[in-house]
Amino acid sequence: MAGADLELVGITKRFPGFTAIENLDLVIPAGSFFALLGPSGCGKTTTLRLVAGLEDPTAGRILIGGKDVTQTKPFQRPVNTVFQSYALFPHMTVLENVAFGLRRRRVSDPIAKAHDALRLVELDHLAARRPQQLSGGQQQRVALARAVVNEPALLLLDEPLGALDLKLRRQMQLELKTIQTEVGLTFVHVTHDQEEAMTMADTVAVMNRGRIEQLGAPEELYELPKTAFVANFLGQSNLFTGEVIESAGDTIAVDVAGSRIVVPKSRAARHSGTVTVGVRPEKLSLLTTRPASTAAQNVIGAGRVIDVSFSGVSTQYIVEIPALGSMIVFAQNMVFGPVVDRGAEVWLSWTVDHGFGLEDLPDATAEQSPDDLQPLHATHTGSAAAGSTKISA
Repeated sequence: MAGADLELVGITKRFPGFTAIENLDLVIPAGSFFALLGPSGCGKTTTLRLVAGLEDPTAGRILIGGKDVTQTKPFQRPVNTVFQSYALFPHMTVLENVAFGLRRRRVSDPIAKAHDALRLVELDHLAARRPQQLSGGQQQRVALARAVVNEPALLLLDEPLGALDLKLRRQMQLELKTIQTEVGLTFVHVTHDQEEAMTMADTVAVMNRGRIEQLGAPEELYELPKTAFVANFLGQSNLFTGEVIESAGDTIAVDVAGSRIVVPKSRAARHSGTVTVGVRPEKLSLLTTRPASTAAQNVIGAGRVIDVSFSGVSTQYIVEIPALGSMIVFAQNMVFGPVVDRGAEVWLSWTVDHGFGLEDLPDATAEQSPDDLQPLHATHTGSAAAGSTKISA
């Protein structure tokens, strides 16, 4: 089996009353595990359906392995899709389900090939069972085997783990990545789950309103988001908007309601005027006395702890700072109980090199449609913003 490049050139898809995808250009290299990540209504599933041939683009071209398949029927494309609903045939055994597509295409020795695919997903010992006798995770692996056995150049995964419980979902994330590495196919995975995309994918494209906001390796997107949407959708961020008051050497200094916040120029998209800068909650240190000011540290406060939430690995603190608003802090639980209690006076500090500067201002996120607002809350000037999914260091 071998993967193939997927190339989308100027893809636009319009439905009556709205545009789902706007002039999308995208290249996914052969053999990669690629994730399209975004909220409901952002265009990611429409993109997958266009690649599969289940929808026709309004404009643009789709190429797989260098071949233009824009006008090609779904069954003629070297593509298979694994859906959230596994769509297994209940009256067939596991083995018959996996061999079904091979038999229809009159491939030689379909049973032996089906056994090989089941061995790949470690389910050959259950070949004689029927789908209803399997767990959700096992059914998901059968659906994967049924897709992989056809040796597609491209495997499309449409929220394939959405029906599984949390523990099984995390287990399957690792198994899917292992299988993709073993078979060498090009995987394109559509999901709204940030952790899922970051765990499995080599490259993540964050989609918003039919276009790609940012594309890159998971750690790059998390550590250096370019827009307020990405900063808030991929984890949580504390964002501050203010005027650049100094741009000297390797850093810029931003005045945010009287607080001076310094960011490296190499990590800031804009170096003058009104800018938004930010820091991730786990980069912050929570201090009960004001630290000495240094060139390498940003310090804000004093503030008051207004909420403490224990979550196992870490504790989340919400700190209200006059003129700056609410800040979110994640502290790893190194000792029993919270470091400080609600009502405590605290200061926050972080290393200058951990900050980032955005291309846009937080107001850019306020234009989302109601369907797009699942994991995202708009940020207001000088205030912390929090997505609903927490990613802790």
